[in-house]
Amino acid sequence: MLSSRMHLLRSARRATVLATTRQLASLREAAPFFPDEPARPEMKTAVPGPNSKKIMEKLNKYQDTRSVFFVADYEKSKGNYIVDADGNKMLDVFAQIASIPVGYNNPAFLNLISKPAFQTALANRAALGVNPNKDWVDSVEKAFMRVAPKGMDNVFTVMCGSCANENAFKTAFMYKAAKGRGERDFTVEELNSCMKNQAPGTPDMAILSFSQAFHGRLFGSLTATASKAIHKVDIPAFDWPKAPFPALKYPLDQNVEHNQRVEKESLEAIENIIQESKKPIAAVIVEPVQSEGGDNHASPAFFRGLQAVCQKHDVLFIVDEVQTGVGATGTFWAHEAWQLPSPPDMVTFSKKFQAAGFYLSSRLRPSQPYRLYNTWMGDPVRAMQAAAIVDEIQDKNLLENVQQVGSYLQSRLGEFAKKNWLANVRGQGAFIAFDMETPAKRDQFLADMRQRGVNVGGCGDRTVRLRPMLTFQKKHADILLETMEATLS
Repeated sequence: MLSSRMHLLRSARRATVLATTRQLASLREAAPFFPDEPARPEMKTAVPGPNSKKIMEKLNKYQDTRSVFFVADYEKSKGNYIVDADGNKMLDVFAQIASIPVGYNNPAFLNLISKPAFQTALANRAALGVNPNKDWVDSVEKAFMRVAPKGMDNVFTVMCGSCANENAFKTAFMYKAAKGRGERDFTVEELNSCMKNQAPGTPDMAILSFSQAFHGRLFGSLTATASKAIHKVDIPAFDWPKAPFPALKYPLDQNVEHNQRVEKESLEAIENIIQESKKPIAAVIVEPVQSEGGDNHASPAFFRGLQAVCQKHDVLFIVDEVQTGVGATGTFWAHEAWQLPSPPDMVTFSKKFQAAGFYLSSRLRPSQPYRLYNTWMGDPVRAMQAAAIVDEIQDKNLLENVQQVGSYLQSRLGEFAKKNWLANVRGQGAFIAFDMETPAKRDQFLADMRQRGVNVGGCGDRTVRLRPMLTFQKKHADILLETMEATLS
């Protein structure tokens, strides 16, 4: 019996090795998504170079350029490579702060320009709340509803991720207030008092978010944000609570007991805040991965527990997928990996969708018009681009590409961690991060990588975040790793 079991075990191991070998072989043999992109980085000057500096100096007369790394030449950028004003060709693993989904100058986007519907939308921007164009419903279906998270049958489109979160907050407040008044119509007192920012028309409710969270830079979204003080200092804020996000230790498989404990403690703290808050908590908002705050992860079990706490206390559950959505983690929506027993109440999106908004169920739609509203309510041009993105993801099996390349990259970065070059490798798909020893070493690493032709970004205090496009392949990962080895060794 023991011999038989050993034989089965060896067979299973051989099968696993064979499957892994085949997977890596398929990665090696994958056809390029952009045959005409640069083969490797090509550096002509330092970054920023003289042309970038000249343009930055001129622009600085009108706009603050202190956050600018270099000036891009988007006309010459291609695929996974960004070209700067000095002709430097850099592998882009930052991708406009995680916002480029299918490569620079993708033919699928360029071909849209020749289509009459795209030209009409570009020449006649519609105020969608009063005069949507006749093909707007087609864009809604082809772009947004085709990939709507399970259980979501409505979508509200806006201009940016902050706008998406702000309007999700409004929806939560309106839902909670309507439920509190028993769905009756507004009283005269409510209508008059809200014009003075007073109760009962202006109820004192709150959104619960997390330490290290980032949800935007507008007033409500900024109140919910807690990633960096520079975002918030000097800005008035609402009196909304923050819950502790579980501080996991990595590698995850070596810190199971600790991580289970801190997740349990976080859930207990969340429930206490909801129960003890003087302001009714209308909603909890959470990122699948706390991106700006340092790429902080939690387990699927934690998020299932968070949803259960929300449902127990009649608090709406908002998932902020602005940075994690549209394939970055290997599934179209990162929260798919949680295997929730029921859908979230709202899911916000932007960045890689090249459009913004939030999904919701029809039960949360306000009972009166103009309550979720603005002049543009999105952009038909961006919706057509979003539909093209969905086509590219499906036609080219880009989610599978992200899963395979992400697995390969995480494995190789684990080898770097064993050499003590970096620490705390973590990720979901190709949505990957690791930590450097100090903030100064992280910042120097980012600068050195750019000089060597790889554009990478940071987050948190000492974290490096990798945000490749969905078209990032093994050959690009190898260039990234080679450049990292040369920089760190």
